[in-house]
Amino acid sequence: MQWTGATAKMMIGGMSPFDDKSVVPRVASAEEAVFGASADSALAHTALDAVPANNQTWLPRRSAFPPIDDYAFLSDCETTCLIARNGAVEWMCVPRPDSPSVFGSILDRSAGHFRVGPYGQNVPAARRYLPGGLIVETTWQTETGWLIVRDALVMGPWHNTDERSKTHRRAPSDWDAEHCLLRTVKCVSGTVELEMSCEPAFDYHRAGAEWEYTGKVYEEATATARAADGSDQPALKLTTNLRIGIEGREARARTRMSEGDNIFVALSWSTLEPPHTFDEAAERMWRTSECWRQWITIGRFPDHPWRGYLQRSALALKGLTYAPTGALLAASTTSLPETPKGERNWDYRFAWVRDSTFALWGLYTLGLDREANDFFSFISDVSNGPGDSLIPLQVMYGIGGEHTLEETELDHLSGYDGAKPVRIGNGAYNQSQHDIWGTMLDSVYLHVRSREQVPESLWPLLKEQVEQAIEHWREPDRGIWEVRGEPQHFTSSKVMCWVALDRGAKLAVMHGEDAYAEQWNEIADEIKEDILEHGVDSRGVFTQRYGDDSLDASLLLAPLLRFLPADDERIRATVLAIADELTEDGLVLRYRVDTTDDGLSGEEGTFTICSFWLVSALVEIGELDRAKHLCERLLGYASPLKLYAEEIDAKTGRHLGNFPQAFTHLALINAVVHVIRAEEAAESGHFQPAHNAN
Repeated sequence: MQWTGATAKMMIGGMSPFDDKSVVPRVASAEEAVFGASADSALAHTALDAVPANNQTWLPRRSAFPPIDDYAFLSDCETTCLIARNGAVEWMCVPRPDSPSVFGSILDRSAGHFRVGPYGQNVPAARRYLPGGLIVETTWQTETGWLIVRDALVMGPWHNTDERSKTHRRAPSDWDAEHCLLRTVKCVSGTVELEMSCEPAFDYHRAGAEWEYTGKVYEEATATARAADGSDQPALKLTTNLRIGIEGREARARTRMSEGDNIFVALSWSTLEPPHTFDEAAERMWRTSECWRQWITIGRFPDHPWRGYLQRSALALKGLTYAPTGALLAASTTSLPETPKGERNWDYRFAWVRDSTFALWGLYTLGLDREANDFFSFISDVSNGPGDSLIPLQVMYGIGGEHTLEETELDHLSGYDGAKPVRIGNGAYNQSQHDIWGTMLDSVYLHVRSREQVPESLWPLLKEQVEQAIEHWREPDRGIWEVRGEPQHFTSSKVMCWVALDRGAKLAVMHGEDAYAEQWNEIADEIKEDILEHGVDSRGVFTQRYGDDSLDASLLLAPLLRFLPADDERIRATVLAIADELTEDGLVLRYRVDTTDDGLSGEEGTFTICSFWLVSALVEIGELDRAKHLCERLLGYASPLKLYAEEIDAKTGRHLGNFPQAFTHLALINAVVHVIRAEEAAESGHFQPAHNAN
């Protein structure tokens, strides 16, 4: 049963599950050092926290699939996974996020799972992230006792000390992934029957697991498989202090835990040794927590009630980075539907140039700019051709730098809640989308302007992007939304070409190339004149495409990118027209599907990134009260763990699309910072926007 649209909380006080330190003194001490001596805060919530605070009616919906916002997101910056509220890992691909799935029940209930939790119970008392990281804690209350389960993709000190990494192209950091999903369990009161069930379904459920014992007795088992094409799949090693039983394609264990008992289960897929005792597991969990805390501490977060949303969004974006190359995934999943049971299902496990550069804006706003260096190095890698030649930028790349991302359909999978087809790969990789040059150059300018110096190694690449914009800006493209209909003269694409020339000119001045700066400024003025002549309707509103009156939410970027001043009447008219005419129950659509040839059928939900763009744009035009109200409402739609999918059904609050979505979280950061800075500056009458390109 899915419940959407209301909130309820029940306070449970007087419990301190870690107070009894007599059973396993060393482990209790290690946990306290990381997580504190009390778990009261975890017990102060209930399963009803899953319902967004948007003051709508409870709407039950029966489905074998958990709601998309039910999932917790884990990452070690090399692998990601999603864990349902019932404790089952339902999406995980190894060794990379774009590899074939080993657990895929989010797309087909028989496509593999890995559950640790109380026997016969599926709804926990509470679930939260431990502050400052990507470790999820689930608290279970049964009729006979209480359990606390913690899950993490383990990170530890850099481990390639004897030989160089074969996957890392970026400079080694202090921390690295240990290629291990770790699950620890502590019984804090009474007795509880614990169940472990691990049933991988390799290669997107096309190859069944073959288990064998690989330890001394029952403490270790390894699953292997061979794909239909004959290729070996990564071996999964299960290590635990439970007694594993092998039943066909499933590894199972069950035990009765009493107060003070501790269990660990580790699933690993590399030559690195997993923990072999609970003490070792607790130490790995502590190191993982420390890794995330050290990273988040670098950021600058305002002392504001919305601080938690900013931190969680920053952590989600960091978790979507792929550390070996510097790429940034658009989302961790494929084919979660934009329309219930519809065909708008896409694979987002790739690095879009646009999405990645926008994400860097969000991290930069919070003072987290180290990821930008790695991403620009990734772009340099994929742009280098033979000799000193440069290859024109594509819309997207594989996270390892792959250029070809052929799209295929997996007909044997039922799809999330019946939404088919399930797609892997993405056919948009070879589309013509003219916004990528502007987003790239704007991101570089934002990153280097405080240093007033353009890295010499980047200049040829930046110059190439400006030249691409000059060559193609008059041509139609498929736009920011990657429509699969015919190419059009999309106004937002023209605006982004203007951004490419404008930022290119600024970078040229910074690099001492004044002649280029003068030439590019002249062309930027020409592009702007063309847009104002052909991309504005009789009301003074920017239109989706030349010669048409349709609205498009991507034009909300015009004031944020400083195409025109925020007090220009055309900017104000556009923002208000979108707010009033391109919304459902106040949430923004990217466009009307009945007036846009996107090559697809069916409806879609409201795009959350567009709603957050509207917040920022409303602040820009001086509508602070309206912006704040919308921002509060959008934050109320967050999942219980403060995560967002791509879209929201405005009528039910249901999350739609791939999850978690980088685009949404970066827009949240910029919108929230816009509102906070505007509030702080209200008394002085001066507002400095969160993203200022001047």
